[in-house]
Amino acid sequence: MAACHSVDPAGWRVILDEAVARVAGRFVRAEPRRTAGQFVEGLLSGVERKTCWSLAERAGHADPQAMQRLLRTAVWDVDAVRDDVRSWLVERLGHPDAVLAADETGFLKKGVCSVGVQRQYTGTAGRVENSQVGVFLAYVTPHGRALIDRRLYLPEATWCQRPERLAAASVPEQVEFATKPALARQMITAAIEAAVPFRWVTGDEVYGADPGLRGDLEHRGIGYVLAVGCDRRVHVNDGRTLVRVDDLAERIPAADWQQHSCGPGAKGHRDYLWAWITTATRPGEHRWLLIRRNRATGVLAFYLCWSPRRVPLHTLVTVAGSRWSIEELFQAGKGQVGLDHYQVRGWTGWHRFITLAMLALAVLTILAAQQPDTDPEIITLTVAEIRRLLNALVLTAALPPEHILHWSIWRRTSQARARRSHYQRRQAK
Repeated sequence: MAACHSVDPAGWRVILDEAVARVAGRFVRAEPRRTAGQFVEGLLSGVERKTCWSLAERAGHADPQAMQRLLRTAVWDVDAVRDDVRSWLVERLGHPDAVLAADETGFLKKGVCSVGVQRQYTGTAGRVENSQVGVFLAYVTPHGRALIDRRLYLPEATWCQRPERLAAASVPEQVEFATKPALARQMITAAIEAAVPFRWVTGDEVYGADPGLRGDLEHRGIGYVLAVGCDRRVHVNDGRTLVRVDDLAERIPAADWQQHSCGPGAKGHRDYLWAWITTATRPGEHRWLLIRRNRATGVLAFYLCWSPRRVPLHTLVTVAGSRWSIEELFQAGKGQVGLDHYQVRGWTGWHRFITLAMLALAVLTILAAQQPDTDPEIITLTVAEIRRLLNALVLTAALPPEHILHWSIWRRTSQARARRSHYQRRQAK
């Protein structure tokens, strides 16, 4: 190992083994328990596409059946594994001033059979596409950030009102339609019940526009900084007048705008001009309208803020900036551990794949969090670089040529069988 290098392959192996050990008790039989460990290592590996076929080949299996059973029919408690992931991350990253960030991400799909799929807007594509949408909850602390919960969004008309589609996708009978903010409330409630330490919640306009979410947080005494649209109206003049937030922004004197960083970005600190307006102050609560202005373009963004105690402007700015963490986690999840590489259609398979991907991402998060400060001449190890080194130093596994050739034959045989079936279906029409 190079002199003065902070990388400890043996220590990294311990963290990876700890991740698998944390969830081992959730598997009834030894085979899926062992396969789950191989699955997580495969998600962390350099395999280009994290499908059951490619992960099985890397693990040395003769076929993908064990990996497919793990996602479909093996007996294990996926929500309990999710809880284990969350508790592990809280142990490693927990902080009383942490922020919970809620956001959704899209998974582009073909066809109409994947659970929850329909043509809908997704930020992943930036337009309306055939996709599934998952709502996630991130835990953001000074020590690191990670995904700690997930919910699959089921559209009301095309899924929740179509019992035959729900049954075909094995959606549990007790699952009912819930809006994205309602799903976020479910996850926040679960975090509270699990005694996750945090003080704030943040989210984009989808969540800021929901009065139920805001009211629930206020009732629980949890502060929030939630984005809203420019047409939102707020009370001013002691609550007697409703004014659009963009109209209020035009009235702010130039001297009242303050420059603050809302966190580091890829190109340095995210510096913006900020202003805040007190919209209500009552015993036991404080409300503000927070306004962000881009220094170069002048584009404005607006946030409704509430806290049971008075806080400085910089605190609200920091919480607002925490929302970008979950978007960065989506990028890391999809780019590093194949969060969107799954090839499953049903409810069970989706939740199992996503949860195991969250566990793999938690490994990278914890490894990144424990890295010491480095020489100022080089940047701290990134999640992407940690995964590259993890593969080079810990996960490297040479496969014999006959195994590689076996899988080449397996793939081509299966593809030929699928092609024949496709041609037969077309001819039967």
